[in-house]
Amino acid sequence: MSWFKRVEKGIVTPTEQKKETPDGLWYKCPECKTVAPMAEHKRLLYTCAKCNHHDRIDSAEYFELLFDGNEFTELDAALTSADPLQFVDTKAYPKRLAATQQTTGLTDAVRAAHGQLNGLDLVVACMDFKFIGGSMGSVVGEKIARAIDYARQHRIPFLMISKSGGARMMEAGYSLMQMAKTSARLAMLSEAGIPYISMLTDPTTGGVTASFAMLGDFNIAEPGALIGFAGPRVIKETIGKDLPKDFQSAEFVLEHGFLDFIVDRKDLKQQLTDLLTMLQPAAVAAPEASPVQRGRN
Repeated sequence: MSWFKRVEKGIVTPTEQKKETPDGLWYKCPECKTVAPMAEHKRLLYTCAKCNHHDRIDSAEYFELLFDGNEFTELDAALTSADPLQFVDTKAYPKRLAATQQTTGLTDAVRAAHGQLNGLDLVVACMDFKFIGGSMGSVVGEKIARAIDYARQHRIPFLMISKSGGARMMEAGYSLMQMAKTSARLAMLSEAGIPYISMLTDPTTGGVTASFAMLGDFNIAEPGALIGFAGPRVIKETIGKDLPKDFQSAEFVLEHGFLDFIVDRKDLKQQLTDLLTMLQPAAVAAPEASPVQRGRN
């Protein structure tokens, strides 16, 4: 016999008196399905308390996590993409850009800023996946190149946080040119002896992986991040074989020597601090004058 028995039948609550749970109060982990209060999820920096799944976060959250007091100076914030190819798919490219800018509040798929991390100067460029899949167009490449130039001119370590589906098809060749431009700027940064840390988050794919994301003095990643060039389905269809377990995960990439270490987001600020402290003499030391420069003095 049921322990509960409805005595009065026909109970109906008017619509205006029904109470629904507001959106955003609870978080359900996509991996282990654990439900937790959103406040707790934010406190854990958007990682699951049970399985440690790392949710995707945007530049705003990374800047808040990394920069002391969330204080920073944004670099080249007003740069926006043009439409060099007059590209149209389901809608014209300028309309797609305008709609994405309105919904995201971003000007493009990367933001760059200068601030301090535990008292250490740092330039950070961080990609936003919610802006057309974090795709790399001409503005993304230009903002990253300018951030590298700023780091080189002021002799400040540079951190790149990648999160991208690859090159932006709406800009075709212009997009692919950013691979060479950013890589060349990083070569200049290396020649100046300025440390470059590349952090790969979920997902880092395509032309981004094939250029600046894999060129760090230290290549690091978040747990479980998808890292690769072509997608697993494309690779499987090309080679006609099943792929290894956890193929293209950060752990798989680390095991095969393409990463230096994986860092939990909750430990990120301290580990970066330790790394930059170790590298600080190289970052602040004045470059040795070349024979030509010495001859001119």
